[in-house]
Amino acid sequence: MKTAVVCANGKAGQLIVKEALERGLDVTAVVRGENKTAAEKVLKKDLFDLTREDLDGFDAVVDAFGAWTPETLPQHSASLKHLCDILSGTDTRLIVVGGAGSLYVDPEHTATVSEGPDFPDAFKPLASAMAKALGELRERDDVKWTYISPAADFRADGEKTGKVTWGGEELTLNSKSESVISYADYAKALVDELVNGSHIRQRISVVGEWDLS
Repeated sequence: MKTAVVCANGKAGQLIVKEALERGLDVTAVVRGENKTAAEKVLKKDLFDLTREDLDGFDAVVDAFGAWTPETLPQHSASLKHLCDILSGTDTRLIVVGGAGSLYVDPEHTATVSEGPDFPDAFKPLASAMAKALGELRERDDVKWTYISPAADFRADGEKTGKVTWGGEELTLNSKSESVISYADYAKALVDELVNGSHIRQRISVVGEWDLS
């Protein structure tokens, strides 16, 4: 499977590249600067400069873009729109590294994680920006997208346990009633979906069994 990982130099991106390579995938890292990933195939280009021709021939594109500062948060929508536009009408799957704030906490889907009383104020702008991008993505019926939300506690430094549970639109808890996953386990789950999944135009979610104690 020929796969491009966009923004591959990020923490999640590097682990996704590593996992995909270990699974035997043909991986190209798309980076702006020096390649920091394990990939030998590299496309040095800014996400916003990518063209339809750049991504031609790939079976899947993983979008590992992230923005954190107030002035760059709108790029969540802009970057996703750009990728969708250049993949429009193709058979190339778009796998998006998503956020957890937009997961629902009730069966009626009227309340989200980010609207809860314990959600940190500091992360609300990020959650709002990512939720907006997801809402816009849901309107695209011309792209074979899959949006994967991590658990609420998404830990960069966690170990890879390989023990994950899939969910859908609602926040899913593990066997200890926790919502947590390491970047490494998320990478494993994402590649599972990449290789075996068929959740076209769906948002799915994943939680790990990592012990917080």
